[in-house]
Amino acid sequence: MIHGIVLRWVVTGLFALTAVEYGVAVVAKSRPWMSAVNYALHFVMAVAMVVMAWPWSTGLPTTGPAVFFLLAALTFVVMAIVAVRTATRWELYAYHGVMMLATAWMYAIMDRHLMPAGSSPRPDMSSMSMPGMDMSAMNMPATNEPPLWISVVGWIGAVGFAVAAVFWTFRYALDRRRKTAPRRSLGDFGQAMMAAGMAIFFLATLFRI
Repeated sequence: MIHGIVLRWVVTGLFALTAVEYGVAVVAKSRPWMSAVNYALHFVMAVAMVVMAWPWSTGLPTTGPAVFFLLAALTFVVMAIVAVRTATRWELYAYHGVMMLATAWMYAIMDRHLMPAGSSPRPDMSSMSMPGMDMSAMNMPATNEPPLWISVVGWIGAVGFAVAAVFWTFRYALDRRRKTAPRRSLGDFGQAMMAAGMAIFFLATLFRI
């Protein structure tokens, strides 16, 4: 969870703007089914990440969203294999699949039943009273450190999406400079915002920010 209120609003703004972009893209005009599914899934993801940025989201169900975004990731994989004919488009849909998988991961680590993020805190034994026993010696510090492999995934996600944010921003700026492919440029900007937001979320699994 993101603790800083300013950073929380930054992430909310990034995903809210993206949700508006993809929502408009879905309802503005009829599109090929692959594009419609693409935009719709990104819209749902952006809304989900807006919700996840706020503390009250910890009280909401997580298993259903985790399964949904896992299926969304598989949907992009299937579309990439079955319907995409060019290598560039295949890579793009594979990236979208990774984005959905990352969202599923975020929901999974929020649910201790799906994926325990760390060992349970040790009880403060000093609060207990037992005759003939010095409880101060048993007052062991609590630990909530996540397993190493979860931290590794966090670093991969943070660095990977930070690089993706730079890539999409550069491509957007390049297209704007050349004044080419305006529709794609808008999509690139949305992808840059989503990647930046995901990088922040992954950093929040590593540090208290």
